[in-house]
Amino acid sequence: MTELSRTPLHAIHRGLGARMVPFAGFEMPVQYDGLVAEHTRTREAVGLFDVSHMGEVRVTGPDALEVVNRLITNDLHRITDGRALYTCLCAEDGTIVDDLIVYRLSPEEIFICVNAGNRAGDFAHMKAHARGDATFTDEGERWGQIAVQGPRAPELLARVFGAEVGAQKPFRIRSAAFGDATVMVASTGYTGEPGGEVYAPSEVTAAVWEALTDAGRDLGTGPVGLGARDTLRLEMGYCLYGNDIDRSTTPLEAGLSWVVRLDKPEFVGKDALVAQRDAGVPRKLVGIEVTERGIPRHGYPVLHDGAQVGLVTSGTSSPTTGRSIGLALIPTALSELGTALAVDCRGKVRAAQVVPTPFYSRS
Repeated sequence: MTELSRTPLHAIHRGLGARMVPFAGFEMPVQYDGLVAEHTRTREAVGLFDVSHMGEVRVTGPDALEVVNRLITNDLHRITDGRALYTCLCAEDGTIVDDLIVYRLSPEEIFICVNAGNRAGDFAHMKAHARGDATFTDEGERWGQIAVQGPRAPELLARVFGAEVGAQKPFRIRSAAFGDATVMVASTGYTGEPGGEVYAPSEVTAAVWEALTDAGRDLGTGPVGLGARDTLRLEMGYCLYGNDIDRSTTPLEAGLSWVVRLDKPEFVGKDALVAQRDAGVPRKLVGIEVTERGIPRHGYPVLHDGAQVGLVTSGTSSPTTGRSIGLALIPTALSELGTALAVDCRGKVRAAQVVPTPFYSRS
């Protein structure tokens, strides 16, 4: 068996009694004091997530911005320095190699966060398709990453890193001092709640976690594992690579056309996506709700008039709303809101329908 990697916070998770599981080549905490409690903590107070398994790539050089812009579906010219965007990294056939957060530090320096399981593949893909004067550096071992999420997260970030960090508007990034070290704090996240993601040098990541924990005790701050991270993101309808999107799906099928700028002069996969748009996108990732007793799970068949028409890609019982929700890839012709479907829940056919996403909204 391949030995699992450990994040800089491994000893802390063990000390907190976390249940650890293999995930993307790492030994990661799936839960601490219970999925529902951790989910609720994030919706109502502050959750701390170890996301140090994610990968980081830095691109530098005179052509850094243009080189990266040709690799991604979104457009870095739409944002200014110090801001971030969500995007897809596609293959020539238009399918999704990964979904990314790209931070524009300057035209000569771009910082990219990639999914944990795709770290090596993404780096190789980027280098293979790069055109221009830019250097790619895999910094995955250099950084730890802690997500600080919840309605009181900005207050906690301000306490530890300063008022300017706590007051950042969404999808920004800035450096901050932490003792003798420098961290980067981005106002991004995967839960639908306010907060940020702290990129800390690996050697100080544990100290950052402890500082956040100590400073946030009166705010209801506590740890959150992968289990609640999944239910939180699914309530928002956010895609998970390997479940909802992969090398068999395109951004247009996945409902991610809003991060595909077909008016850009070029990017890897553009020709294939233009062709799919013009021919008509054959299937679509939609939100569904099971309206009878039953929970849709990844891989469950989706039925229409008794025939299988698609698959559930993600599903759960939503802790916040109490609904049985999921994402499903089905024919575009059946994707209208309110369309009656069914889900085969381990041999029991349960009524379902197409519903809007996100499933949860703070407002």
